[in-house]
Amino acid sequence: MKTIIVYYSLEGNTEYVVNAISGKLSADVLKLAPKKAYSDKGFSKFFWGGKSAVMAETPELEPYNVDLSQYDQVVIGFPVWAGTFTPPIRTFVKDNKAALKGKRISAFACQSGAGAEKAFAKLRDYIGIDEFYANIILIDPKAKPSEQNDLTIDTFCKKLQND
Repeated sequence: MKTIIVYYSLEGNTEYVVNAISGKLSADVLKLAPKKAYSDKGFSKFFWGGKSAVMAETPELEPYNVDLSQYDQVVIGFPVWAGTFTPPIRTFVKDNKAALKGKRISAFACQSGAGAEKAFAKLRDYIGIDEFYANIILIDPKAKPSEQNDLTIDTFCKKLQND
């Protein structure tokens, strides 16, 4: 089963998980980058990122080249912002909604606090699916590595490898 991981990472937690998953699955990776980067420092990080997420903005992304018809499975990774998925993910889904139809879609979320379950529900609704094939929530996996996070990632990968 050919897999691609599509993700956005601001502080490196999501990218840390992508690196762990892509190695185990031999998956292709697409890193999304907004043309206008979000601040990763102080109050402005929370204010502008949170506002953008709550307002369901779809920022313009740096150009990328992907043919989703080449993939059976799409894994979406993102940090949780204000109880929802990040705006670059929203832009990607909006731009690729038709190509995502019929794909086996899974997701993972990185958070410091709470909100991932709500973010998953919002992302499922936005994509137009009833459920993800698999999903996991990780708490600051790069900043606070743990055996539990490693086990959660391993279990997720094993499920994704099932045909």
